[in-house]
Amino acid sequence: MNLLTIQIRFENDVVLARQKSRAIASALKFDPQDQIRIATAVSEIARNTFQYAGGGMVEFRIDESPEKVLIVTVRDKGKGIPNLDEIIDGKYVSQTGMGLGILGAKRLMDHFHVETNPGRGTTVVLGKKISPRFPRLVPAELNKVLASIEHASKDDPYEELKHQNKELMDTLEQLRAKQEELAQLNRELDETNRGVVALYAELNERADFLQHASELKTRFLSNMSHEFRTPLNSITALSQILLDRLDGDLLPEQEKQVRYISNSARDLTELVNDLLDLAKVEAGKVTIHPTQFSVESLFAALRGMLRPLLSQNSSVTLTFEDPEGCPELYSDEAKVSQILRNFISNALKFTERGEVRVSATRGQADTVIFTVADTGIGISPEDQDRIFQEWTQIDGKLQRTVKGTGLGLPLSKKFAQLLGGDAQVRSQLGTGSTFFAVIPIHFSGETEIVFAPELKREIDSTKFSVLVVEDNPEALFIYEKYLKGTRFQPIPAKSIKEARQALRDFRPLAVILDVLLQGEHSWDLLQEMKHDASTSDMPVFVVTVIDNREKALALGADGFHAKPVDRNWLMQQLENAVRKTASKKVLLIDDDEVSRYVVKTVLGQINLRISEASGGADGLQKAAEERPDMIILDLSMPDISGVEVLRKLKENPRTKTIPVIIHTSRVLDAAERQSLSAAITIISKESESRDRLLELFTDAFNKAGVSTGPIKEEQHV
Repeated sequence: MNLLTIQIRFENDVVLARQKSRAIASALKFDPQDQIRIATAVSEIARNTFQYAGGGMVEFRIDESPEKVLIVTVRDKGKGIPNLDEIIDGKYVSQTGMGLGILGAKRLMDHFHVETNPGRGTTVVLGKKISPRFPRLVPAELNKVLASIEHASKDDPYEELKHQNKELMDTLEQLRAKQEELAQLNRELDETNRGVVALYAELNERADFLQHASELKTRFLSNMSHEFRTPLNSITALSQILLDRLDGDLLPEQEKQVRYISNSARDLTELVNDLLDLAKVEAGKVTIHPTQFSVESLFAALRGMLRPLLSQNSSVTLTFEDPEGCPELYSDEAKVSQILRNFISNALKFTERGEVRVSATRGQADTVIFTVADTGIGISPEDQDRIFQEWTQIDGKLQRTVKGTGLGLPLSKKFAQLLGGDAQVRSQLGTGSTFFAVIPIHFSGETEIVFAPELKREIDSTKFSVLVVEDNPEALFIYEKYLKGTRFQPIPAKSIKEARQALRDFRPLAVILDVLLQGEHSWDLLQEMKHDASTSDMPVFVVTVIDNREKALALGADGFHAKPVDRNWLMQQLENAVRKTASKKVLLIDDDEVSRYVVKTVLGQINLRISEASGGADGLQKAAEERPDMIILDLSMPDISGVEVLRKLKENPRTKTIPVIIHTSRVLDAAERQSLSAAITIISKESESRDRLLELFTDAFNKAGVSTGPIKEEQHV
C-alpha cells in the first residue's frame, strides 16, 4: 500500500525526506524514539543518494503480510557502491565518511537490504515493524494517514534544524537520566557486593570452625573408643569367669548382678565398635576386604550370632528364608554381615510380638537385595529419613524402654554405599518395617577408599603458596592437614605437566616433589628447575618412598625426606624458605618524596626490603651497587628522565637483568609505551585505591618471578 513518493534532486529534498519520514512515522503511531530512528535512517540514505549518485527517489509504503511493516525504498541511477560488503561488515574506511550512513541506518531499522550494480545504480530497502496497536488500514484509516502527512510541516531547513536540535536535547536528557539511574544501580551493587563479601567471610569462618569441630569429634571418638575397649574386654572376661563358677558358686542374687554387669559391658562394647567404625569413616579412610562367599553361609553365621538376642524375647520369631537364585558374592562379607546384623537387632528391639523375616533375592543390574521385615511398631513417614542420621532416635513409648545409640542404621547405609549399593526402608506405623540393602554381586571399587578432599587451586594472597607435586590423594590430604592453620597454603599438582603449568602461572615459595608420579619420574623436573634462572633459587624438597637422598641432593634438591614426612621437619624447611624469601630487595627511584612514601606504605604489607633514590643519577648508582631484585622507576625526574634511566639500566651488564616497573602519573601514547617495552609493566600513579595498587605491584612481582610472600594482615589497635 503506497503512501508517498519524493524525488531527490536538490539538497532541500533531503530535508523534505526527513520531515515526511517523521510525519509518516507519527501517523502510524510509532513511539517518539522510533520516529527519530526512522527519520534519521531515511535522511542518511537520502543524503548518500544526493551526494554520491546526484539524486534519486524515496518511496514510502506499508506491507501487511505477514505483519505490518513500514517499507522505505531509496533508488538511484548512480555508479553503484563498489565496496558494499566491506561497508556492511564495518571494515571500509573512507575519508569522505562514505559507509557510516549505511551502517548507522542498518542499526536503526528492523529490516535492511541493499542491491547495487556498477554503473546502474543502487536500491536500499529499509523496514520498521508497525506496532500491533495500529488498526488495519481500511480506506478511511488510509485517508486519515495521508491527510496527516499532507498537513505536516513544509520544506523549511531552519525548522527542521530546530526540530533536530530538540530531538538531540531530548536524547541527551534521556542519556543523563539513564546515567544517573546506572550510577544509582552501581551504588546499590557496591553495597550488595560489600554485603556478599562480608557474608562469604562469615561463611568461611563458620566452615573453618565446623571443620575444626569435626576433626576434634573424630579424634575424640577414635581415642575414646580405643581407651574404652580394653577395660570393657576385661569386664566381660571377668564376668564370664564368675558366671562359669571357676572360683566358686554364686548366690542367686549375685548371679543376677553379674549378668547385669556382663550385659552392660556387652552393650558398651557394641557402642564402642560402632564408634570405631564411625571414626574410621569420618577420619577419611575405610578399607574394603572383598572375598567370595555365599548367601547361605552368611545366613548360617548370622543365625548363630543372633541366637542370644532371641532368648530375651520369646514372643518374636527370627526366620531366615532360603535364598533362591542368589549367586555367590564377591564383596566384603564382614560389612554385609554388619549391615544385616544392625537391621535384625534393630527389628528385634522394636518388635514386641510376631516375627522378623530375613531374605535375599536376585535384583536388577547384577545385585542382591537383602530384606529384613518385621511386625513391629513401624516408623512414621516423616521419620524414615531421620533414622539414617547419626545419633538419631525416634521418640516413643517403646523407644524409651530399649537401648540404642542411633549409630547402627547410619553405619549400615554408609557401608552399603561404600560397597556400591544403598540401604532403604519402607514402613507403616503399627504394621511393621522392611529394611532393604542392595549389594552388587561383584565389588569393583577401590579396596581402600580415601575421603581426601581436593585441594583448592585458588591462590590465597595472605599465605605463602607451596606447590605439592604429588598424585596420591591421601598424601595430599596429609599435607593439607599439616599446613592447616599455618601461614602456608598447599597447591596440588598431580602430574609433571600440571607442575610445569603451575610454575608458569605463579611463583610458589617452595616445591614439595614426589619422585614417582603416575608412572613417570620427576627427576627431569627437578633438573629443569635448577637449570632455569627463574626457578633455580626456589627451594625443592623431595619427599618419596624411595630412599634416593644422595641422588636428590646431587640433582640440586634443597632437602630430602622419606615418606611418611615428619611435620616438624616440613615446617622447619618452609620457615627457612620464608627467611630466604624475606631478603628480596626493591629499589624505588622517584624524585617525589610523597610518591615514594605512598609506595613504601603499600609495599609495607609485603615481606620486602625497600631502598630509595631521589633522582635518576642516584638511582643508577644505587642500582649498580646494591643490585636489587626489583626496581620501581618514575619517568618524570629533573636530572635524568625515566626513559633514559631505563635505557642505561639495560645497557649496564650489572643491572640489565633486574626487572623494572614503571610507576608514573603521565598518560602515555602508543609510541611512548613502545619505547618502554624493556619494563615488565607500567603502573599508573592514579590507581583508585591502595588495595588496587598493591594488587598491581604483586602481579608485577609474580610476573617477574620475584616471590614476595603473603600479604601481611593489618593490625588494628
